[in-house]
Amino acid sequence: MVWLLAIVQTLLFIGAAPLLAGWTKRIKCRLQNRKAPSLFQPYRDLFKLYCKQPIVPQPASWIFRAAPYIVFASTVLAASTVPLVAVDLPTARIADVIVLVGFFALGRTFQVLAGMDIGTAFGGMGSSREMTISSLAEPAMLMAVFTLAMSAHTTNLSQAMNYVLDTGLVLRPSFVFALGGLMLVAIAETGRIPVDNPATHLELTMIHEAMILEYSGRWLALIEWASQIKLMLYGVLIANIFVPWGIAQAPSLPMLGYGIAAIALKLAVLALLLALSEALFAKMRIFRVQEYLGFAYLLSVLGMLSHIILEAAR
Repeated sequence: MVWLLAIVQTLLFIGAAPLLAGWTKRIKCRLQNRKAPSLFQPYRDLFKLYCKQPIVPQPASWIFRAAPYIVFASTVLAASTVPLVAVDLPTARIADVIVLVGFFALGRTFQVLAGMDIGTAFGGMGSSREMTISSLAEPAMLMAVFTLAMSAHTTNLSQAMNYVLDTGLVLRPSFVFALGGLMLVAIAETGRIPVDNPATHLELTMIHEAMILEYSGRWLALIEWASQIKLMLYGVLIANIFVPWGIAQAPSLPMLGYGIAAIALKLAVLALLLALSEALFAKMRIFRVQEYLGFAYLLSVLGMLSHIILEAAR
């Protein structure tokens, strides 16, 4: 029964990710006084792409063909390690932040290699930018989560969430700094404004989109779906690590239903904040991203220092 629940939780991750993307886009369109598409438009786009035959460029190697499947599979594996509606599941043993970062790195590596595999100028440019941003974002993400790990004395996400639930509502300055750092990293890692613009058609400003310009058909559908799952992953991390109240600590139907309602509400609020920030801010220059992620790392370091000074000394 618990294994079935773990599988259903992963399937819920996969199935609800396009809905979250559609909700974010709908709010953003409303804020910009534009006609909003349907909430289910991402599903239609994925289905339309999946029904098309991919076109393979002539110089493509096996890396180009295998990258969409590896990117999607690594993202799904990452989703299976993050508690969504319940914490005490069989997958809790591998729900470690180091494992999660490893899955992210695996998918990113093959996506970057696929961008350079064709030999186009935009693919190489997007790949180099992606690796530059990831080399700055991953330390900030690890530092933010390690701040929580120092309080819970573990890097396991399920155990850390249980620790926050058991200690109750306590105002910790370290968590406030870590939350700010992780939110900035999430924007950069998912390619959102102000770091990147997922809706852009100007190649010179592309980062993520420049690596997948040569993809089409079902391969492009898998990559786009993986990006939507990654966006939901970061939203769930922020919601369930720093505000875990509502997540089920026991696999009972009432608690699971309450957990689904709680995470849906928290993701809806985070999507509202994301759409509001994208409506208010413009995309920054690529050379300013270093300062942006440097500030995210600074917030994470301040979180760890405040934990050592204010909490660990007690």
